[in-house]
Amino acid sequence: MILKIHPDNPNKREIDRVVEVLKNGGVIIYPTDTIYGIGCDINQHKAVERLAKIQGVDMNKAFFSFVFSDISHVSDYTKLPTPAFKLIKRNTPGPFTFVLEANSNIPRQFKMRRKTVGVRIPNNNILQAIIAQLGNPMLSSSIHADNDIEEYITDPELINEKYGHLVDFVIDGGYGDNQPSTVVDCTTNDFEIIREGKGELE
Repeated sequence: MILKIHPDNPNKREIDRVVEVLKNGGVIIYPTDTIYGIGCDINQHKAVERLAKIQGVDMNKAFFSFVFSDISHVSDYTKLPTPAFKLIKRNTPGPFTFVLEANSNIPRQFKMRRKTVGVRIPNNNILQAIIAQLGNPMLSSSIHADNDIEEYITDPELINEKYGHLVDFVIDGGYGDNQPSTVVDCTTNDFEIIREGKGELE
């Protein structure tokens, strides 16, 4: 089901509908400040399994990101040394994924797989409103086109055609970008860009 939400002034009633679905184990597709993403509540075990199945990945090997509305709760789930905090603070909200060491607070479902987690704080009003209302991060992955012409689908109507029957909502927040986030490894003191994408670090 496609749900149009104004990208600049998200309607609270529509945000509430989305959050209710997430809290009940739903999976949604949504706009970010880069490409469209697919995600669910990190605390909903069956939703996480469903997301992995939709993406065709093994949860023990897949690398998902946690999406936050702001930096204030990042340290609830990660080890966040001062240099990394300052780097993230300077560059968010924005088109970056920061790889940090996970701490013991991450949901049990993720503790068996890997010791790091990607952190995203996108500059997108719709997504920020959803996560703020949800009260905890969302698990997130990218939507791919699966063809030889383009890597990512930017048109929400086309995304709905491909994925709408697999998810609870496809949120139409306008056309997406076709460039992913820049990924920065913050697990050592020497920050390393491990994927060049949209955005330049300050």
